[in-house]
Amino acid sequence: MNKTIVLTAALCLAVVPAWAADHPDSSKWDDLFSKDFSDAIVPADKGKPIWTWENGELTASVDQAIWTKEQIGDCVIDLEFKCGPAANSGVIVYTSDLKNWIPNSVEVQILDDNDPKWAKVDKTWLCGGIFGHLAPAQQVVKKAGEWNRMTVTCKGPVITVLLNGVETARMDMTKWTSAKKNPDGSAIPPWLSKPKAEIKTQGHIGLQGKHGGAPIFFRNMKIKKG
Repeated sequence: MNKTIVLTAALCLAVVPAWAADHPDSSKWDDLFSKDFSDAIVPADKGKPIWTWENGELTASVDQAIWTKEQIGDCVIDLEFKCGPAANSGVIVYTSDLKNWIPNSVEVQILDDNDPKWAKVDKTWLCGGIFGHLAPAQQVVKKAGEWNRMTVTCKGPVITVLLNGVETARMDMTKWTSAKKNPDGSAIPPWLSKPKAEIKTQGHIGLQGKHGGAPIFFRNMKIKKG
């Protein structure tokens, strides 16, 4: 066999591709959060709700998450988000402990990758990855002020992320048996102190608030359970 062909084939096998894919038609799915928040756990600040609707967009005034009241297992979450400059947020799934959610959940990262503030962060912090655990296969988040589409599919221990038509991450939690090292040998942030293999595949779904003082906006948030 031609050596060039062999080398090309080997290189192809070594590359993890970022697959192009279509987002689902979620128009007839259930709302992730109702307009009256009857299905949500909404934190308050000085007696006023932190999360509010503004022209059909959901946003937060401080850094506290909004949660579903229901604990949900297998599902598909489809939504749009818009970053303010340097925004740092996330879609949080499989949350078993709301008071200590950071180690007891899985966070699909939302970040304004384009802001200089994040130029030197670990790749697992980038938008479309699994925070602290899995870098996105490709950086496809749009500039601050533009709307992005994200679909998160949770099927048991497998979590798949689709961002702006590109599959950016696919995580099999059963492979994350350590709280210190990812399967590729990279270090896990110390505050993520529970191995993802030990996370229950059912829990509250949340959206991270105004983290670091930068605003984040969500709209058209839909969910299909099962």
